[in-house]
Amino acid sequence: MKILKYIIAAAALLFISYHSVYFEKLSDVRRAESGDNTDMEAYTRDFWENKLPLSMDKAIDIKDLVTRVKADPEETFAAYAHALGIGDLQYFMVKGEGQTTMIADNQVELLILGRDGNFKLRIETELVYGNSVRDASGLLNMNAFKNTSEFNEVSAGLNKIIRKEILPPFRKEVKEGDVVRFIGAVELNRRFLKLDDLEVTPVQLEIVK
Repeated sequence: MKILKYIIAAAALLFISYHSVYFEKLSDVRRAESGDNTDMEAYTRDFWENKLPLSMDKAIDIKDLVTRVKADPEETFAAYAHALGIGDLQYFMVKGEGQTTMIADNQVELLILGRDGNFKLRIETELVYGNSVRDASGLLNMNAFKNTSEFNEVSAGLNKIIRKEILPPFRKEVKEGDVVRFIGAVELNRRFLKLDDLEVTPVQLEIVK
């Protein structure tokens, strides 16, 4: 009987313990502890739908960007680039179209018919990380957020939307030879320019049949 009582008591203790424990994201706990109830997912969705299009409307054509950077990089960076600080890495919101010449697991390569000669450009279709889209928009100031974690959540949220909503239908349909129109973010290092190795993080993709 004693053994049975111990078994019943142990089972009851396990039942109570199981239903008394729950798990939360560390970011949610920290936000609650700081009194910050900002819904960053909702904020990012609103930014994507209502604010980012303002930046997209002002995107520079990729052919113009390449031509301008070759002619006068300082003036071009001053006029069109965005960055959080004074570092060499800066970001541009660009648009354009090109013909698909190669499709790989994590990227699509386009041939762009440039004014000063043709060049190739890669559209990232798998590993979308970093702050390119957030910073290229030029619409957000880190000082407007309570901490850097919140600011970085915007980047993570934008990248998630791109990976989940923009890329899957494009990857499913695109074929070699297709003409693709795009809007997206490009990162350039003003000290070490590599205009023959451009990569776009897309925010809008359209296959032109």
